[in-house]
Amino acid sequence: MSGREVVLGRIRRALRDVPRSEAPDDVPVPREYARAHSSSGTGAAGTSEALTGLLAENLADYRAVVHRTGTDGLSPLLCRLLAARGSATVLVPPGLPPHWLKATDPVRIHDRAATTARELDSVDSVVTGCAVAIADTGTIVLDGGPGQGRRRITLIPDHHICVVRAPEQVVASVPEALERLDPARPLTWISGPSATSDIELDRVEGVHGPRTLEVVLVEEPAPGG
Repeated sequence: MSGREVVLGRIRRALRDVPRSEAPDDVPVPREYARAHSSSGTGAAGTSEALTGLLAENLADYRAVVHRTGTDGLSPLLCRLLAARGSATVLVPPGLPPHWLKATDPVRIHDRAATTARELDSVDSVVTGCAVAIADTGTIVLDGGPGQGRRRITLIPDHHICVVRAPEQVVASVPEALERLDPARPLTWISGPSATSDIELDRVEGVHGPRTLEVVLVEEPAPGG
């Protein structure tokens, strides 16, 4: 008996008492798991400042380079990061806010449907926004929305700068992030730069994504603050 037959047999036995007329939504599924850890929840310990700090800490644990700035400092910071990298070209998705990059920054490469993987590989850097960021796990999620572009533009270039608006785009936990995301969209979950390990546990970075991930947390003032 093959492994496939074993698995299918177990599924049939588990479902043998389920009426054929029963639909998946007929029986409610209890979801009693914690939505967030107590240290980062939405209570007193889960202030926006605390969540942003936890996100920065966990991003750094995953070897992402974290920068924090205000709204007015975003454009100058991006200019400095690209200059420090020595980037001559920067890939931008169609919906990237134009004020993020100045005319004095590297040559902008606009993503097109006809752009090949070889052309993307020749780009020095890519700058995008994100859909949501998860403090508990240090994860950035892209969904192909405005300012993010297609999935492949963040998987092929070697240097990715991702801008996160805090606290607007920062949530505590994965369940909270899922509530904001559309599962029909092309979701990319990023926890640090691309990396893998061989059989001897030697870490190799840049295998299936950027070797360097820089995350810019743009901390917007609280209303009335």
